[in-house]
Amino acid sequence: ARRFTAPGGLVVEEGDLISIDGSTGAIYTGEVPVAPSPVVEYFEGRLGPDSSHADELVRAVHRIMAWADDKRDLYVRANADTPDDAARARRFGAQGIGLCRTEHMFLGERRTLVERLILAEDDSERRKVLAELLPMQRDDFVGILTAMGGLPVTVRLLDPPLHEFLPDLTELSVRVAVAEARGEEHENDLRLLQAVHKLHEQNPMLGLRGVRLGLVVPGLFIMQVRAIAEAAAQVAKAGGVARVEIMVPLVGAVQELEIIRDEARAVLDEVTETTGADIRALIGTMIELPRAALTAGQIAEAAEFFSFGTNDLTQTVWGFSRDDVEAAFFSAYLDRGIFGVSPFETLDRDGVGRLVQLATREGRAARPALKLGVCGEHGGDPESVQF
Repeated sequence: ARRFTAPGGLVVEEGDLISIDGSTGAIYTGEVPVAPSPVVEYFEGRLGPDSSHADELVRAVHRIMAWADDKRDLYVRANADTPDDAARARRFGAQGIGLCRTEHMFLGERRTLVERLILAEDDSERRKVLAELLPMQRDDFVGILTAMGGLPVTVRLLDPPLHEFLPDLTELSVRVAVAEARGEEHENDLRLLQAVHKLHEQNPMLGLRGVRLGLVVPGLFIMQVRAIAEAAAQVAKAGGVARVEIMVPLVGAVQELEIIRDEARAVLDEVTETTGADIRALIGTMIELPRAALTAGQIAEAAEFFSFGTNDLTQTVWGFSRDDVEAAFFSAYLDRGIFGVSPFETLDRDGVGRLVQLATREGRAARPALKLGVCGEHGGDPESVQF
């Protein structure tokens, strides 16, 4: 009948406006004005626990956060890709940024520059585009480093396949076909279409991405490292402190990391010499491939920190493509007892966990001061955190 009846007998018709309190589940008829959460106001630093406006809930949250800070052994960092996100993370108590995804800085209006980079036919054109991207990346990093006020910021160099920055294959094919039918100029779209076809991969997750991009696209990672270094120097000259950690993604062999590390160190040294700034930068890697975990002792000789990318490590250990398999058969696996819980929700200790233990042990045997982190969904799961 397109209506529901509340326990008190009130009938609500389809199309009637209702409001739902997400904390209590209470449903109200009509529009109830939204008020800021006092707890969020407390975390934002706008409501002190001793304020006359603070209720018992706020004071209780403050007590448990103070106890947790006193007892904890782990540090929690945030994922943040913009200065606003970084500032909010700091207000909420993050002790740094554990993952700054630089691919998010290549979207929006900058996507056209990435298209030009991909379509560049020679080194001269490629260098020109990278020179245009450099100040944009630098400004991003200046804002993030300033917002974090001396707390460590881990910047992951470009990770996803390049085709993700190009238009959709079907959409582009239609555009070219329509332009040809109308007799319109479509040279750029045709070049883009050729690039999309050229970069198309059957399994992009295991294709040209991560450190492989830095090795085969000349100047790409160097541009990013220079932007990071110049941003750190700018923050230092303004009286701030910039603690940067540069993360190289998808390393499977120490030789890959060594090449990128040496190139990065050369850029960092050059910027230090030209600016006179004290640039503090560690260079490390994401452990997200089984081979990286199995050869962690070698990799630790070139890496100053590890961050376990448990999402991708789970995919590569199990041979699962997460985007495809979760909806396809995970429910059957759960029903039949093969899984007690999805391995993407709680870390698979017997398989993935053994690789994490091995990499930790052998990595620290090679470099006792090796800093370790977790950079995956499991970092928010209590069972996985305990492990």
